[in-house]
Amino acid sequence: VQLQESGPGLVKPSQTLSLTCTVSGGSITTANYYWTWIRQPPGKGLEWMGAIAYDGSIYYSPSLKSRTSISRDTSKNQFALQLSSVTPEDTAVYYCARSDGARLGVVRTDEYDYWGQGTQVTVSS
Repeated sequence: VQLQESGPGLVKPSQTLSLTCTVSGGSITTANYYWTWIRQPPGKGLEWMGAIAYDGSIYYSPSLKSRTSISRDTSKNQFALQLSSVTPEDTAVYYCARSDGARLGVVRTDEYDYWGQGTQVTVSS
């Protein structure tokens, strides 16, 4: 299984950050897998942002819920993240990852069996 993040590397403040995770080697609808977005701001730890389950159920971090939207395109085997009203504090490396079973809020790297390489997103004017 491979995961690959894609999207703009630079976003202006107040705009919406949009990222896509393309999955190969396995279906995002396969039972019991959860597909997660995690980010790491510079000099800080990992932050769990949200996840979409194999059945389409969606879960959000309470702290980001008002600005976050996660969706999927099963025909393309992709899932996506949108984060609205971004500020420079949203500058981070954004990762997509897979877990076998729900790992809501979990950022321990060994709880996820596959990760994307990460994509740097900078919020700046």
